Amino acid sequence: MIKFVYFDVGGVVIQDFSRTNKWEELKSGLGIKPDQTKDFNEIFDKYELGICVGRDVETLVPLLRESLGLKIPKDYSFLHDFVHRFEKNESIWPIIKNLKGNKKIGLLTNMYPHMLDAIYQAGLMPETNWDAIIDSSIEKVRKPQIEIFQLAQNRAGVQGAEILFVENGAKHVAAAKKFGWQTFLYDPTNTTQSNQNLERLLT
Repeated sequence: MIKFVYFDVGGVVIQDFSRTNKWEELKSGLGIKPDQTKDFNEIFDKYELGICVGRDVETLVPLLRESLGLKIPKDYSFLHDFVHRFEKNESIWPIIKNLKGNKKIGLLTNMYPHMLDAIYQAGLMPETNWDAIIDSSIEKVRKPQIEIFQLAQNRAGVQGAEILFVENGAKHVAAAKKFGWQTFLYDPTNTTQSNQNLERLLT
């Protein structure tokens, strides 16, 4: 029996960079040349773990200017650039709305500091009152670490087997399943089919 449903944000509740070319577009906008791609990816990957648990993503801008010689404008914001490229996933909103009142719902997401607030300010999120919000940048722990699932389960106030996690990342689904949760792998490239399958699971 499902008593609590946790939703990932990027790739589920909203359309982020998942399985799109938006990451390449962002790099192109920064002036990353093909021969700099490897170095850029190494720098970003090195620091992203820290960003998801509280480091300001904007601290990467001077690092990139210095390391790659990029002429990034002084007023450039990584946070704004990311959020500006995100889109609504209104197709899942009716599912979330219908769940409210029948089951408890929450968000379980890896976020950069202040990103979730910026997503809300951009009008990308459905209007609902979540029963729990687990934001990695606030909690200082991230998926797929076991500690974030333990924290989320405690906040949910139910047994792990009574939690359904709707997530688009396979490794995070695997981690939640190993922890004893029910899981649903959401495909952001086929929201229609994903929503239909999710609705069947919830009924």
